[in-house]
Amino acid sequence: MVHAEVSLAALEAGKHVYTEKPLAVSLENGRRMLDAAGEKGLLIGCAPDTFLGGGLQTCRKVLDEGVIGEPVALTALMMTHDPEDWHPNLDFFYQPGAGPMFDMGPYYLTAMATLIGLIRRVTGSARITFPERMITSQPLSGTPIIVNPPTHIAGVMDFEGGTVGTLVTSFDVWSEEHSRIDLYGTEGTLSVPDPNTFGGPVRVWRSDENAWEEIPLSHPYSENSRGIGLADIAQAIRTGRKHRATGELGFHALEAIHAFLDSSETGRHVEVTSVFERPEPLPAASPAEIFGGAA
Repeated sequence: MVHAEVSLAALEAGKHVYTEKPLAVSLENGRRMLDAAGEKGLLIGCAPDTFLGGGLQTCRKVLDEGVIGEPVALTALMMTHDPEDWHPNLDFFYQPGAGPMFDMGPYYLTAMATLIGLIRRVTGSARITFPERMITSQPLSGTPIIVNPPTHIAGVMDFEGGTVGTLVTSFDVWSEEHSRIDLYGTEGTLSVPDPNTFGGPVRVWRSDENAWEEIPLSHPYSENSRGIGLADIAQAIRTGRKHRATGELGFHALEAIHAFLDSSETGRHVEVTSVFERPEPLPAASPAEIFGGAA
């Protein structure tokens, strides 16, 4: 809710905006933000910007070059029993507008959308496994928390280009070994690094070689580079070009999040109607060449 409140105030004051994810909690506020920016001729950007890191930009290059052929399907899994084991004051994680889908979903949905394209239909199921959870980190260890949003959400996405995706976000899984994104193509498989990070590894299984190969990163920003999206929008303001971590991209991820939850509640497919312009890949150059040392 604060994202929308602060962003709308800044836009009303004639300022460009770059906000943390998600763009807003409600679709209504997200749309108001985009409309306000459009009416005033201002730019609005939204995290996450991890898709601009060396790992995911390398994946974009692999896909664009047709290394794995036509993308047929993907799986994206984010399953953990965090955050009560490490966060010092995590009550907000279990309030309306939070939970694993609002918290971590934007990383996965943004990565998938920038790699594959528009999400057009979602089917989802959701549940609350533990209605009350106990903080085990200091200084509030032993404090109970009432859980409000779903904490295990699973579903299927139909992408505009025909790719079928599976996404699971969960705070209810004690242990797992597969939290990542895998893209399955007609000519091979692409193993995508954690979309909450900027680096690798990037691995490819080619059908003609029948083995995994780690692909050297083709782009910079493989370390923790949070702020790269802000640097990009700042340069876009100066040069007049299109920025990459756009509000429209953030809104598309937000609409998909709501679609998973709405589908679970209504028992039906939910159409995703928003659009965004697929961001241009970053140049495979040094940071100084890309942003003039701004990031």
